[in-house]
Amino acid sequence: MFLYLYFTPEPITIDMKPVFLLSLLFVCACACTKSSTANDDSSGTTDDDLAGPVSRPSGGYGKDGNYTVAKVSFASPTYTGKLVEVFYPKEATGPVPVIFYSHPYGGEESSYNIGLYGFIAKKGYAVVFAPYPTTGVSIDDRYNTLWQSFKKAVANYPNMLDTRKVGFMGHSFGGGASFALGHRAFTQEGWGANGRFLFVMAQWYAHQLTDSMLQSFPANTRLITEVFNDDVTNDHRLAIDIFKNINIPAAEKDYILVKKTELPGYTYTAGHDLPNTRNAYDAYDYYVVYRLLDALADYSFNGNAAAKNTALGNGSAAQVTLPSYNGQALTPLTVTDNPTPLFLQSKYLFPCGSTDNPRKSNCQ
Repeated sequence: MFLYLYFTPEPITIDMKPVFLLSLLFVCACACTKSSTANDDSSGTTDDDLAGPVSRPSGGYGKDGNYTVAKVSFASPTYTGKLVEVFYPKEATGPVPVIFYSHPYGGEESSYNIGLYGFIAKKGYAVVFAPYPTTGVSIDDRYNTLWQSFKKAVANYPNMLDTRKVGFMGHSFGGGASFALGHRAFTQEGWGANGRFLFVMAQWYAHQLTDSMLQSFPANTRLITEVFNDDVTNDHRLAIDIFKNINIPAAEKDYILVKKTELPGYTYTAGHDLPNTRNAYDAYDYYVVYRLLDALADYSFNGNAAAKNTALGNGSAAQVTLPSYNGQALTPLTVTDNPTPLFLQSKYLFPCGSTDNPRKSNCQ
């Protein structure tokens, strides 16, 4: 059986093996656009308001910063014809904390999530976006492309990127990859000595990650693991496994479940493709991702205790409460330090117990 993918001008044909099913899901997430009020440009800014009736935060964590977004790029060290992009605050006068972002499978263009990168730069941080190939290479090759790209960015821009304060952030395939990449950066390169975190969303299988590595993350590592209730792609057990087995203490990590909200005329979805700027760029991007990221960075990099109450509040009101519209509150976040799966593995395209999962023995 063969699967035809139309994410390039010409269709390509590939064997329908489980790992390649990712291309259908994430190419659709990246290319099959729905109507949106977001109008993107290459600098990481958006001109129009958000989709849906709820506006972006006007204050506190999640509010857009005051910096101007600038961008530099360089040729990928391993992915011919592709550029690694670094978004940063134009007004910065010295190196700034940096977040290394690993995109979902198929999300090779930064336009897919340009709102996130712009938000990070507006807050005074830099973010490195590194594309990796969707097809034709191994998982190890993709990890290597991400790693070599991140290393090259650091080597190219020592006056821009402060590797003493570092975050690793990823979605789906990139979420699973963030643990091994972050561990290598933290333990082998010494990045994040003055602040480090992991922010992982809708995690796929985690490769190149041993039990001993999970038990040797540095003491100052913080973690947000975020899953989406309506995700039918990646089994939540994948995220639960890593969350429970990593050596980060409960006070410095939170497992967060996002549920949809149905308002008259608009639904804030909690599916696999949250967040992204191409499709439904809306208040969920800001309140369930950007806001928590903003607070986690402030806590990790600056030691702000108030920020911890929002990012890692263990279910605090500041963490879980979302805004209201016409008297109806958006569904609060569900936060726990002891997550359990809510659905059968059969719900998901990529179940935890699959032979493709190198950690399948850890499934609940």
